This record gives sequence, C-alpha cells and structure tokens, in this order.
Amino acid sequence: MKIFLVSEDEIRLEVTPGPMTIEADSYEMIYSPYHMLASSLATCTFGVLSSWASQAKLNAEDLTISVSWTFGEKPHRVDAMKLRFHWPSLPAERRKAAERAASLCPVHHTLSQSPEIVIEAAP
Repeated sequence: MKIFLVSEDEIRLEVTPGPMTIEADSYEMIYSPYHMLASSLATCTFGVLSSWASQAKLNAEDLTISVSWTFGEKPHRVDAMKLRFHWPSLPAERRKAAERAASLCPVHHTLSQSPEIVIEAAP
C-alpha cells in the first residue's frame, strides 16, 4: 500500500505490493498531521472495502482512495473532508453498495461524532 501526498490538503491511497510507504513528488513536502488524519480515514476505508470486496467475490487491486480536506476559519482546524474512491473493475450495479460499505469505516464514525479528548501532563 502507498500513501501519496498529492498536495498540502490531499492524499491518495494506492494498492501496491510490499510494505506501506509514504511518497511525494518532492522532498520539500512534509507528511503533516493533517495528512496523517486523512491517511487514517483512507486506510480504514480501504480495509472495509477490501473486506467487503472479498465477501462479494470482487477484486479490489485497482481500488484507489483520495481524501482531501478544507480548513475552517478560527480556530484553524479541518472543517470538511471528502473521500472519493476510484475502482475501475467495480461493476456499476455494485457502486451504491460499495459506498454504503465505505461508510462503515470506524474512523469515519469517530470523525463524524467527535470523541472526548483529555489532555494532561504526566507526573
């Protein structure tokens, strides 16, 4: 699997052999916390879709997932994320079912209903 840094506000997950890698077009691009957040959503969604594909006897080797995001005004935070998957071998009649399956990703559910976060200094 490869996470490709498309821009400062978009990543793309691609199915590749071997260990997971993170790549970009230039060494100047930094894998930011926002890229990590989007990567967690893409990786989770890929896992759900891959499992669904296996059960449905479909091939997911050509599945790619892109996640982009926008920032709100103040405070500086992500205010929206858009996940799109491109799956050329997916039969057209299975597209809506794949979209429903993708929405079952636990990271999607977590981001949809913000968890309580406690910050404290350790003694």
